[in-house]
Amino acid sequence: MKLFVTGAAGFVGHYIVNRLLKDGHDIIGLDQINAYYNPQLKLDRLKEQGLESPSFSTAKSSLSASTTHQGNYTFYRADLEDVHAINKLFSEHQFDAVIHLAAQAGVRYSIENPRAYIQSNIAGFMNILEGCRDHKIKHLIYASSSSVYGANKEMPFSTDHAVDHPVSLYAATKKANELMAHTYSHLYGVPTTGLRFFTVYGPWGRPDMAYFSFTKDILEGRPIKVFNEGQMSRDFTYIDDIVESIVRLIPLAPSPNPDWDADNPTPASSYAPYRVLNIGNNSPVNLMEFIGEIESALGMKAEKIMMPMQPGDVPATWADTSELIKLTIFTPKTTLREGVRKFVEWYRSYYKV
Repeated sequence: MKLFVTGAAGFVGHYIVNRLLKDGHDIIGLDQINAYYNPQLKLDRLKEQGLESPSFSTAKSSLSASTTHQGNYTFYRADLEDVHAINKLFSEHQFDAVIHLAAQAGVRYSIENPRAYIQSNIAGFMNILEGCRDHKIKHLIYASSSSVYGANKEMPFSTDHAVDHPVSLYAATKKANELMAHTYSHLYGVPTTGLRFFTVYGPWGRPDMAYFSFTKDILEGRPIKVFNEGQMSRDFTYIDDIVESIVRLIPLAPSPNPDWDADNPTPASSYAPYRVLNIGNNSPVNLMEFIGEIESALGMKAEKIMMPMQPGDVPATWADTSELIKLTIFTPKTTLREGVRKFVEWYRSYYKV
């Protein structure tokens, strides 16, 4: 297949590209390579994908391309909100499916810089939807987020639950993406699958994630900030398990749900070719337990500063993944201990600690 992967220099995108290349697909990758975190990490991910010495700057750019030795991977540097660049890619390449992972990430950063989220997550997603509509894409898989559950308290979080009370603008843009996708599924028959990611972790991860900063601070002898006095839990999901689920979903484009009932509607499917899935581990872990696994893998104890809950955060996440497992015939297999150990080994190697 010829597949378009946005966010190809990002954490999840990096692994998806490598897996799809290994499976023999032709890949067009796209990333903005902005400075939300150190862009060198993104450039190093591209090198891992086989690109020769990528050296894109963080300045605004029109389409810039680089090709791998293998010949079946071409990477473009461009902004999602650059409608002309996105249109050009869709016009020049006959994609079978699109895996849209690019977005402005981060709950807390959305409080500081909300406009970035509207530009990338709303305007950028609109350009992807238009490309899928105009070029009859067979399946659009896009990244939503567990953040959409917001103020919900009923656990585990189910895609059958209403998600009408986001607590961050980041979450609001992801909920908006799901609504936009449904509109295009309804009006134009674009098959769309939205994936609500639950705390993905592992090697090559994002430096703004807590497990990454915990590891960095412990190794550098600094205390770590533990929010909500440690009374938090997350459905931590190892990157390899995320990738396996996504790859299995690519050929499984949604069809209209014949059992969908307008008098008792589920948000998870539709009379249109639309679905939303949780993609997680279905096994929440207390934050203090997670920190303990990092300490164990490092062989070091952390000095902890207990802090109140941060604005935009939630105390717990827990994914009901029954529908995902039914579709993909796959259950996450990586234990927390194994996943944390692999991340710490990568961190020590990459940063030469």
